[in-house]
Amino acid sequence: MADSSDSVSIDIEMISLGGKEYLVKTRLGSVSVVVFGDQDKPALVTYPDLALNHISCFQGLFFCPEASSLLLHNFCIYHISPPGHELGAAPIGSDDLIPSVDDLADQIVEVLNFFGLGSVMCMGVTAGAYILTRFAMKHRRVLGLILVSPLCRPPSWTEWLLNKVMSNLLYFYGMCGMVKELLLKRYFSKEVRGSVVVPESDIVQACRRLLDERQSINVCRFLEAMNERPDLSEGLRKLHCRLLIFVGENSPFHSEALHMTSKLDRRYSALVEVQACGSMVTEEQPHAMLIPMEYFLMGYGLYRPTLSISPRSPLSPSCISPELLSPESMGLKLKPIKTRISL
Repeated sequence: MADSSDSVSIDIEMISLGGKEYLVKTRLGSVSVVVFGDQDKPALVTYPDLALNHISCFQGLFFCPEASSLLLHNFCIYHISPPGHELGAAPIGSDDLIPSVDDLADQIVEVLNFFGLGSVMCMGVTAGAYILTRFAMKHRRVLGLILVSPLCRPPSWTEWLLNKVMSNLLYFYGMCGMVKELLLKRYFSKEVRGSVVVPESDIVQACRRLLDERQSINVCRFLEAMNERPDLSEGLRKLHCRLLIFVGENSPFHSEALHMTSKLDRRYSALVEVQACGSMVTEEQPHAMLIPMEYFLMGYGLYRPTLSISPRSPLSPSCISPELLSPESMGLKLKPIKTRISL
């Protein structure tokens, strides 16, 4: 790993929780990586959705006691932020080239090399899920993918136009009220966004506050990169890792997740649809992820701490049997989770 002088820690609360922020220098500029846990353990790399970072995208999951114990017992967590999405980020210069999605995927390689990591487990949400999928397709350093409301196709005309509207609003007006409303609709179901009668939930209010901290030019750059993304569909069956996909039933990207699942080898992939939930299952219904993740990770010899299995054991490439990923084994009959067997 590079000398610690190349890294800084900027958040006192992170330190108290055992996390430290590193600013890793890459050919595209510095990228923020917040590390939680024992770096001798296997690595779990996370990548958030547009305009989010690890706090606004993964805090709900890692604050869920059961999920936190499962993940932190077995992994050291490396939260990668898209360029300029970290806390306290400065605006990226307008003269800097906008990175492509391939550039962002390749940047992950530089992060792994900085920390001296080999093969890793990955978890991404929507845009972050796309970047990690692209990374897994280009570089055989991914043992497993846990994807939440993922994308794999180019934007539809509707999404492309909506992204262009958001990009123009960000450029001319910054993180204004209209942009925040569009982003919140992207992340959350109507139930938690509230209405005239029902107030916004706490998680939506917290996300709204965190969006105020984003630099609009930095969000615009990531948005423009995602709006030019290529189709990954034909390469999905060639992935050399296993996948667990979550999608909220009310996510605007629900059909994308179904399409992606249809292109994968069903022996090594599973789809979990979460009822009454938007795209960001990690925040809206993190408890719904626990049982499927637990069974998914059992295929790698990783267990919850009550089973007294050493977390220092390397991830095993052993095959996950189809029975392990069956709906019955993964507890998918338990509400609020359901599964779609045939597509």
